[in-house]
Amino acid sequence: MKKTILISTITAITLIAGSIDIQTMPDNAKRVYPSSKSVILSYNNAIKEVKHSVVNIATTKTIKQNNKQLNQMFNHPFFKDFFGHNFQYMMPRERKTNSLGSGVIISKDGYILTNNHVVEDADEVIVTLIGNSKEYKAKIIGTDPKTDLAVIKIDAKNLKPAKFGNSDNLLEGDIVFAIGNPFGVGESITQGIVSALNKSGIGLNQYENFIQTDASINPGNSGGALVDSRGALIGINSAILSRSGGNNGIGFAIPSNMAKRVATALIEKGKIDRGYLGVSITDLNSDLKQVYKNKYGALILNIEKDSPAQKAGLKRGDLILEVNGKKVKDANELKNTIGSIKPGKSVKIKYERNAKERVTNVVLANLDKSLNYGENTEYIDGLELEELTTLTRKKYQIPAHIKGVLISKVKPNSKAQKIGFLAGDIIVQVDQTSIENFEDLQNALKNRKPKVVFVNRNGYHIPLVIK
Repeated sequence: MKKTILISTITAITLIAGSIDIQTMPDNAKRVYPSSKSVILSYNNAIKEVKHSVVNIATTKTIKQNNKQLNQMFNHPFFKDFFGHNFQYMMPRERKTNSLGSGVIISKDGYILTNNHVVEDADEVIVTLIGNSKEYKAKIIGTDPKTDLAVIKIDAKNLKPAKFGNSDNLLEGDIVFAIGNPFGVGESITQGIVSALNKSGIGLNQYENFIQTDASINPGNSGGALVDSRGALIGINSAILSRSGGNNGIGFAIPSNMAKRVATALIEKGKIDRGYLGVSITDLNSDLKQVYKNKYGALILNIEKDSPAQKAGLKRGDLILEVNGKKVKDANELKNTIGSIKPGKSVKIKYERNAKERVTNVVLANLDKSLNYGENTEYIDGLELEELTTLTRKKYQIPAHIKGVLISKVKPNSKAQKIGFLAGDIIVQVDQTSIENFEDLQNALKNRKPKVVFVNRNGYHIPLVIK
C-alpha cells in the first residue's frame, strides 16, 4: 500500500512540474431537439427513390463432384467391405446449389450491376424487383473477378436506375445506407457511417480500394447499394470481415467510380482491358524510408524481361512516385492506377533513383495477354492461373515455402476439368521440370506430347496426365 501511495505522489508532482496544457471542449454545448413534437427526424427522403433501383438476385449452380478422387477412395478394400461394392456408383455426380444476392439497376433498359461472386458459374440467374413478384431471367453480360464486379441484364423497360455519386469526394464520418436483400428476407436498409477509405490488403480482390462502413452488411447484401444521405450510389456492397459469419460492423464496398468504370467496359466490350507495367512492387517500410528521400511510393522489387517497364529504363530499386502527375502513395495505389489505364497508352512516370527524381514515359501492355497463359494456350483448356505473389499468398493462405502457379479457376465442362484439375491446385512440376512462375510453365508445355503435371492439393502431390 505504501508503495502505491508513493508512486501516486511522485506522479502528481511530475504532472505539476511539467505544467501540461490539457485541451478541453466547452461545457456549454447545446443539445438539439426537434422544435416541435410533430417533427420526426427521418432519412426516408434520401432512400425512397434509390431503394427501387436495388434488386434481389437468386442463382442456381451445378457443382460437379471429382469422380476420379471418389473412385480412388471408394476402391479401397475397407469401403468396399463396409459399404458394399456398388456404393461408389450410388454417389451423386453433381449437385445443385442455390444462393441469394443483390444488384443495382444502372440503366432504364435492364442493365444491373452486382458482385462477380453472386453470379459466378451460375446456370440460372433470376431477378426480382422491389414490390414486384414477377421473375426475370437474367443474362450475364460480363464479369470481372479481379474487382469482384459483374453486369447482368434483364428484358425490361422503364426501370429506375440509381444515380452515381463521386466516391472520390467521400469523407470519413459521412452517413451512408446499405440497401439489399440480407438473408433473403427481402428489401432491407441499414444505416452507418464511412469508417475508412482506400482500404487495401484485405485479400478479397486483386484490385482493392474499399470503402469501409459500419452499416450492417450481411449474407445476401452482396451486390447491393451503398448510398449517401442524398441517395446517390457511392459503392457496391461486397463483403464483411467477421469470424462468426455475422455482422461485426466491418463491411466493405467497392467505390462507385471503380464500379462505373468496370460496368461501362463490360457493357461495351464484355471484358476489361488493363494496363500492364511488368514490375513486382512493395511499400516502403520504416527502414527503407531512411534510405529514400521521398517517404511514399511503390518500390520496384523486380522487372519482367521485355516488359514495358524494362523498355522504359526502369530498374529494380527505383521508387515510383507519380503516374501522369498523380501522386502514388503506395504499391496498391500504383497497381490500381495502372490497371485503370487502357493498354497501348503512354504514361508519364516520375520516380526516385539514387536520391534524384527522374521521369520516363512507358507504353503500357495488356495485362491479360501478358500474364494469362491459361487462356493463351489450348494445351490445358479451361484453366485460369495466377502467380504466387504476396497478395495471392495472403488471399489464399499459401505458405511462403510453396512454389508454383496457382489454378484460380477451372471452367465447367472444360478439358481441364475432365482431366481432374481443381481450383486451388498449385502446379509445382511438369514431368521433371519444377514450376515457379508462368515462364517455367509456358516452357514446360511447349510441345504437344503427353505430360505428367504434378499439383499440390492441400499439401498432397497429385499427378495428372495431359495429352
